[in-house]
Amino acid sequence: MLADYITPGDRLEITASEKDGVSLAPSDFGEDEFYDVNKSYRTRVYDLLTDDVISVEMPMDKTKLVLLPVGGSFDLCFYTRKGLYQCYARVIDRYRTNNVYILEMQLTTNLRKFQRREYYRFSCVLDMRCRRLLPEEEERMVNHEVEFIDTDILLEDGMIVDISGGGARFLSETQYDIGTFILFEFTLDIEGKPKDYSIIGRVVDSSMPPGRDSYENRIKFININDKDRESIIKYIFEEERKIRNREFEKRS
Repeated sequence: MLADYITPGDRLEITASEKDGVSLAPSDFGEDEFYDVNKSYRTRVYDLLTDDVISVEMPMDKTKLVLLPVGGSFDLCFYTRKGLYQCYARVIDRYRTNNVYILEMQLTTNLRKFQRREYYRFSCVLDMRCRRLLPEEEERMVNHEVEFIDTDILLEDGMIVDISGGGARFLSETQYDIGTFILFEFTLDIEGKPKDYSIIGRVVDSSMPPGRDSYENRIKFININDKDRESIIKYIFEEERKIRNREFEKRS
């Protein structure tokens, strides 16, 4: 049954199906818009209606609702506690309930376990510290593990702005060369207890966005063990649950 895998509140990524072209989305709410077939939209499951029909919150693009067209076919990827699941679905209705804009979608294929290396990125504001690995440390890296050398090198302060089980994006005063290995340290509050992390990351991008005075860096975790990865994902689920509860209290 669908409920064995998907639950209300699960995060969801919606992408236009390859068999669906650019479609005009006639709005029930005042204006017409196009949706971008080359873009993925993130939202969450609102309810499970039957074994093949779900309702999801209409995705947002910045401050605007993305009005996916009735009849449009889409590729869905669910981020659940049991892993990633994928299927195809089509929009069969759009409406508003309890001040929430809803897409009703009928699954047109069965769920399948989605084996991909990407993880849901959770927006946050977290203190962190980092430094480049020393050449000697890089030389000792075997099977993505490293023996850290005692050093008086100070770690640079930074700020994590999103995190996932696979990596993070953070702001710092330093620009790093792509491919640089850095020691990445931070603390997460999980079930009311602080947990410290010391992970090696490989820089995949480092640039200064227009209008900013700090560098935006993206790293991929390369030596993270399964226990730490699962605890980061658990932290994300906990924080998402807190956000949902606060939103529910506001609507109540």
